[in-house]
Amino acid sequence: MSMSKIRTVTKRLFSKHLLATNTVTSCTLLCIGDSVIQHIERLDNPGATFNYHRAGRMLSMGFLFGPVSHGWYKVLDRFLPGTALRTVVRKILADQLVAGPFFCSAFFMGMSLLEGKTVKQGFDEVKSNFITVYMIDWCVWPPAQFINFFFLPPQFRVVYVSTITLLWNCFLSWMKHREHHDHAA
Repeated sequence: MSMSKIRTVTKRLFSKHLLATNTVTSCTLLCIGDSVIQHIERLDNPGATFNYHRAGRMLSMGFLFGPVSHGWYKVLDRFLPGTALRTVVRKILADQLVAGPFFCSAFFMGMSLLEGKTVKQGFDEVKSNFITVYMIDWCVWPPAQFINFFFLPPQFRVVYVSTITLLWNCFLSWMKHREHHDHAA
């Protein structure tokens, strides 16, 4: 494939098909994040097999997170346009105070429901993980979002965040499945 063709396809993916690109990216990186953690878990337990259902649940969460992230960044850019330092700080605060709690809660609730647990069990899981995850969220995401809002054009925001999210997803997968680690130990 020529460089010209790659540029044309890339341009189309990040303009005409941006929602689909963001959703597929989110799904893929959630699955990869869990796969990395499962690989690490198997180093401690060589007899363990890869859990495709677990990876599939992580992938499934991307069908929520991709479109919601896509819409969230459009709303932020509409109501807080530009890249002035004051605007970037406002976007980061909005992201931390609105999106952070939503995504943290939605992840644990969604994963619990996909595992067949009850809504109450999902709320219990949110309660047991929320503070830890949200506090670490404050350490990771403000610097990452500064780069996002200050330097990147809007069409690359979800892909950039999804890339940072690859590491974040490893952390979320570990937090979500750490009772598995505790039982294995």
